[in-house]
Amino acid sequence: MAAQPVGRQKPFHVVSPVLESLPLSKVVGIKVFMKLENVQPSGSFKIRGIGHHCQAAAKKGCRHFVCSSGGNAGLAAAFAARELGLPITVVVPSSSGPTPVRKLQDLGATVEVYGKVWDDANSRAQELAKTEGWVNIHPFDHPLVWEGHSSLVRELKDSLEAKPGVIVVAVGGGGLLAGVVAGLHQVGWQDVPIIAAETLFGLPLPTAISKRSVSD
Repeated sequence: MAAQPVGRQKPFHVVSPVLESLPLSKVVGIKVFMKLENVQPSGSFKIRGIGHHCQAAAKKGCRHFVCSSGGNAGLAAAFAARELGLPITVVVPSSSGPTPVRKLQDLGATVEVYGKVWDDANSRAQELAKTEGWVNIHPFDHPLVWEGHSSLVRELKDSLEAKPGVIVVAVGGGGLLAGVVAGLHQVGWQDVPIIAAETLFGLPLPTAISKRSVSD
């Protein structure tokens, strides 16, 4: 299902530009285009899905958002909360450092530093979300987040003159990948192959595939 504006609200994300990367095109010998999601209001693609989720939750009566994050997801949720006029608590691990904390506070978020890694922060966010009226905005594992991220592919179809030969997606939690897959089906590009790229020492996707189970 394509993401639609909630009620009469416009989505929080902007239509980001698609530009050819001349250095990458030169390296691989074909045209390589980049979708510049760094121009989004929160600084990353995450405002697409998280903004969509926040709007839906607010429409259903959410009184307080909570989100666990190492940075970008929390910034997206904090931006959306500010736009919606609702409070938000963002739980970050100590490994995040001071810069994300300061940026979150600048957006009006209450920041709680909890645990050493994201899993710790996520457990705390889930506990806080048991408070009446609070809604947990998961950074990547929610259908509304995937639905919001799918808007990226529809923009690609409007921007490109032809169907791409392949799409390369950075994979962390997998929310963007799920949204891209959904978007490809929505625009009839389901035959376009995807290359999922992960960092060398963070390989949850191939581990999960090999074990046929979810991997942190």
